[in-house]
Formats: sequence, structure tokens, C-alpha cells
Amino acid sequence: MKKITIVSPCYNEEENVRACYEAIKRLFDTELAGYQREHIFSDNCSEDKTQDILREIAAEDTDVKVILNARNFGPFRSLFNGLRYATGDAIVVFMPVDLQDPPELIPEFVKHWENGIEVVAGARVNRDETRLLRACRWMFYRIVNGLSDFEIPPDVGEFQLIDRKVWEAVMSHQDHYPYIRGIIASCGFKRLIVPYTWRTRQRGLSKNNIPRLVDQALNGIFSFTNAPMRFCTFAGFALAAICLLFAAYSLVSYLILPHTAPRGTTTIIFSIFFLSGIQLIFIGMLGEYVTSTHSQVRRGPLVIERERLNIS
Repeated sequence: MKKITIVSPCYNEEENVRACYEAIKRLFDTELAGYQREHIFSDNCSEDKTQDILREIAAEDTDVKVILNARNFGPFRSLFNGLRYATGDAIVVFMPVDLQDPPELIPEFVKHWENGIEVVAGARVNRDETRLLRACRWMFYRIVNGLSDFEIPPDVGEFQLIDRKVWEAVMSHQDHYPYIRGIIASCGFKRLIVPYTWRTRQRGLSKNNIPRLVDQALNGIFSFTNAPMRFCTFAGFALAAICLLFAAYSLVSYLILPHTAPRGTTTIIFSIFFLSGIQLIFIGMLGEYVTSTHSQVRRGPLVIERERLNIS
């Protein structure tokens, strides 16, 4: 009997974690009855009753594995650490406990996988959220895809089913801040996109806020492309050339037509502030790469675990 692994990260989800468990269990009792189930919950040091509920579920069902982190390490690190314990022939990389990504699609994912597709990726073509957030996400996906050296499918998140050999390729990455959807896309393999509607959260509050979304977006951009630094290089050459041309124009004007030469401080002030702003932007981009490199070479643990349940 083939095994399907489902990975569900969670943080302060006492209202949703049991509903997620029951939804997945129903699938394997009905449409996926011919498969063995492995459901991994990776808890990011929840402060509510989530951990107590997970302990109850793990005590009732040995097919459920639970990882309890020592502190909150962020959603991507916690998810990637949970993936390390997957033993299935196919792995659903991310099944959110709030069920905004529909678990009903998993049997369809499995069917495509059985037909030889190695990466079955869900694409959030419709979203039950505000127009502003939809526009920001649309822009982000297009920017990342345009800058990357490989195709990252637009609107595709971590809600994907991957074959075991794809999982092995993903796990070979030693990244301090893994951008998982980008890692899967960079591995290649035969891929199929399944569109769906991303549903509104029914219970509880989302733990993602604007600063976290911006941090995740910047991580996606800087992890898989050197385009920002390449842009800085070309822009620096272009600005230097413009400044040299302006300096030559000023010198010639002063020598030939001194009465037309620019005078006063307006031009100087404008040039100083403009070039200083450009330099600060470029230094900030360089700082992002330096910070990422520094974190990577320190070789600290991705996640520190406090407890594991039903994991030998």
C-alpha cells in the first residue's frame, strides 16, 4: 500500500487543528482508502491550546506525527523541518490547518501523480480576499518569475503534491530560510498546474501580517536571483555616465558661454539628494544579500525542537 504524507504547519490554531485532522482522515477513509496516511503537524510554539489538542490527536491516532518547536522559527522554516520527517511515496508539501487551500483537491493530485506527474501544484487563480491584497500578490508573483533564472509558476504556493524523488531533491537544499515553492520549481521534474479558489478563513485569525508578507516576498526575490544586484550595477554605470556628461556640459558652458552656465545651489542640492538616495537603495539591496550570506554561513540549526510525538 502506497503512503501519502500530509504536512501541516500550525501556530495558535486551536480552533482549526482538529478540523484539519478530521478532514484529512475523512479523505483517507473514503476517496483515498487505498492509501496509507501520514499526517505531520509542525507546531511553531503555539501559545494557546493547540499543542494540547495535538497531543490528544497523536495519542488517538499513530498515523499522526507531531513536532513541537522550542520557539517560533517562522512558517517556512517550520514547514521545511516538518518535511524532513515525511516517509510517504508522495508528499503534500503544505496543507494549512485553516483549510483555505481545499483538501478536496488532494485526491485529484494523487490521481495525476499516479499517472506519472511528479509535481502537482495548486494555483490560486481566485482568492476570497481584498482587491489590494490580490493586486499585491499578482505583482509579486510576476516580479519573482520575471527575475528568476527558472520558471516559478504564477499563483502557485506550497500547496503541492510531490513525488518521493522530488522530495529528495528538495531536502538536499541546505537553506537557512527556505523559500519552498522556489526550491521545488528549481528542481524541475514533470509538473502539472491545478487551478482552484483560495477560500476565506472560517475560524480564527491569520498570523500573517504586512511585515511578515513583505519579509517573505523579499526572501523569494533575493533567494533565487541576482537580478537586483545586476540592476544596481547597470544603474550605477548609467548614473555615472549621466553625471560625467553633465559635468562636461557644465565645463564647456562655463568656458564658451559663461553667462549660460548653471549657477546657484539648486542643481547641486538636487544632484546630492538624488544620488544619495540611489546609493542608499543600492546599499540596502547589497545588505540583503550580505545578511542572507551571513545567516547561511553561520550554519545554525533550521529549527530547534522541544518534543516529538509518534516519531521514532
